Amino acid sequence: MTEKDFIPKPYTKTLENGSFTWSSPSNIALVKYWGKREHQIPENPSVSFTLDHCKTITTLSFSKKESNAAFSFDVFLDGEQKDDFKPKIETFFKRIESYLPFLSEYHFKIETSNTFPHSSGIASSASGMSALALCLMSVEKELIGTISEVYFIQKASFLARLGSGSACRSLEGDLIVWGIHDEIDGSSDLYGVKYPYDVHQNFKNYQDTILLVDKGEKQVSSTVGHNLMFGHPFAQQRFEQAHENLSKLKAIFKEGNLDEFIKIVESEALTLHAMMMTSMPYFILMKPNTLEIINKIWAYRSETNSKVCFTLDAGANVHVLYPENEKDNVLKFIESELVVYCQNGHYISDQIGFGAKLIVNNL
Repeated sequence: MTEKDFIPKPYTKTLENGSFTWSSPSNIALVKYWGKREHQIPENPSVSFTLDHCKTITTLSFSKKESNAAFSFDVFLDGEQKDDFKPKIETFFKRIESYLPFLSEYHFKIETSNTFPHSSGIASSASGMSALALCLMSVEKELIGTISEVYFIQKASFLARLGSGSACRSLEGDLIVWGIHDEIDGSSDLYGVKYPYDVHQNFKNYQDTILLVDKGEKQVSSTVGHNLMFGHPFAQQRFEQAHENLSKLKAIFKEGNLDEFIKIVESEALTLHAMMMTSMPYFILMKPNTLEIINKIWAYRSETNSKVCFTLDAGANVHVLYPENEKDNVLKFIESELVVYCQNGHYISDQIGFGAKLIVNNL
């Protein structure tokens, strides 16, 4: 598939108004994407677990306009109008207009809410942009008449990527690959794909407890962080490492080797932050309590032979990953030893999920 494959032929149907509601989850990368080229193309492939409980629910209402001169939309979060969200949506619409030419023909009301607190420090761009892309694709599906399910998901993922790179990994589950990799059939820089090979039972229903170390706004945005990979002294080695780690994970997923899984996942998390600390300008997103939690996890694993591990996103919060058969013991460990390092004692228990869902079709 190329970008041109997502430019539609003239629409055969018309719509005056209606609405769609989709829920779409967040995701957590195991092999990290850090660094991108023009048009949100990743410098290296990534693979992620799709989450289940942490998701965005978006309703897109639309009505035909008299003039097609400009985009027209309002944005609401939890029922409150959010004009400060409009510039990002405007940029998104400009990027995707050639792929969804109906955008200027309608006034849109975008109503969104998250199942996790908005200020929790969990990036909502992946779940939010993927939910919006799916709503827009539902409109186009009606205008075209028929679209295959495969094409629908591919194009929605393609569009979501143009809003937020990692959003393209939120449409399906439970493991999603984004970025071309020689050993992953069907992998693409343009959209996420379901991991196409056997996955051992050890990774089914994997758990993710998110420890909210810092709910504040990040000092450095992900966009700025990605751009700092241009000219980074270790950028090429990092991109090669990501390819190698994804190759290693292919065997690990098949064999169920949790010890090797832990090595890759924790190394990837620390490498992500090492890239931040060695860029120019350099920056640190981890907090002292992030390191306290990591050391506690290492000590607990050493003492109990648990298969618990951690990963990090581009922030201070810690994702505690562990197999389902350890759920009771790990949650006791979290409650007794890790919650003290969370802001206001807050954490979210989640697990692997299987992607977005259409909730309402109101035509």
